[in-house]
Amino acid sequence: MNVVAFALLAAMLVTYALLDGYDLGVGAVVRLFARSDDERGAAIASIGPFWNGNEVWLIAAGGGLFAFFPRAYASSFSGFYLPLMVMLWLLMFRGIALELRGHYAGRLWHDFWDWAFSLSSAALALILGVALGNLLRGLPLDAHGNFSGTFARLLNPYALAVGAFSLIVLAEHGWCFLRMSLPQAPARSNLGRGLWLSALTLEVVVTAWTFAAHPLGGPKLIVAGILGCVAFLALLAVGFLEQRKVVAAFAASSACIATLLGAAVATLYPYLIPSSSGAPGLTIFDAAPSGEALVGIVVIVVIGLITVYSYLIVVLRRLSTTAVDANGRFGKGPAAVGSVAKFKRDT
Repeated sequence: MNVVAFALLAAMLVTYALLDGYDLGVGAVVRLFARSDDERGAAIASIGPFWNGNEVWLIAAGGGLFAFFPRAYASSFSGFYLPLMVMLWLLMFRGIALELRGHYAGRLWHDFWDWAFSLSSAALALILGVALGNLLRGLPLDAHGNFSGTFARLLNPYALAVGAFSLIVLAEHGWCFLRMSLPQAPARSNLGRGLWLSALTLEVVVTAWTFAAHPLGGPKLIVAGILGCVAFLALLAVGFLEQRKVVAAFAASSACIATLLGAAVATLYPYLIPSSSGAPGLTIFDAAPSGEALVGIVVIVVIGLITVYSYLIVVLRRLSTTAVDANGRFGKGPAAVGSVAKFKRDT
């Protein structure tokens, strides 16, 4: 049952990365993708129906960690307390920027909130990657499983490299979403190609560094290696598809992110928080509550996830027919999409 709980927690985190990942990516590239106020308005409005619901998956994952593995929850939240506070402020800035941008038509007003949205989105993508990098590298823990390091120690070169990789991969994901949602918008091929090449380079570097920092053997090495190769092939496919088959490119980007996180999960298993200090790390077996409690929690979470995933599929199917015009207004069908032709073609 501990393994099932671990898999459910991983599923929630992967769902968050896939869904909130593209709107974080949109925020990271919006100033580069869109060069006029109308273009930025349409780009930001393209995630309008989704961004708020996407962020709920982060809350769900935090709640799942608390329910499934309370000791790991306590240790991680104490160790990452300052980064978590920074994340909360950045999430607030993103939400405020998205809500307040359209309250006034002034150019300076729009520019200010566009920059707030873009910088907070990019910083969030970076911080999430840094957190993952520290988990893969291991955290300094004391004999009781509590974090014993400092904030500065979290900003080590490996974690920063994973953070940069996270930022670039999510920016590429957001780029694919914009190309899919705004098909009449300028392609900005140089930007897309630059993101793709950067992501490929960083994947090779970070993968090699990860195997050096966290040596694997046996089945874990096989699973992580296969998933890493699939992620690399999916990322390769993005570059060949994004100019002509934008929906397939977005699907390939999603596959890349899912398999990258799958490889990270395989690397960590059975640890939730590996230790880099010689003290024992926290595993899914010693951080969980009693067996009876865990069974009850898993049953409740499975029922909840089936319900939420079903609702998510219905909502996405309904919203898939919704388009956005260059003024950020929503409409149905090709007519609304066609109005995005008002975008400037100043590539």
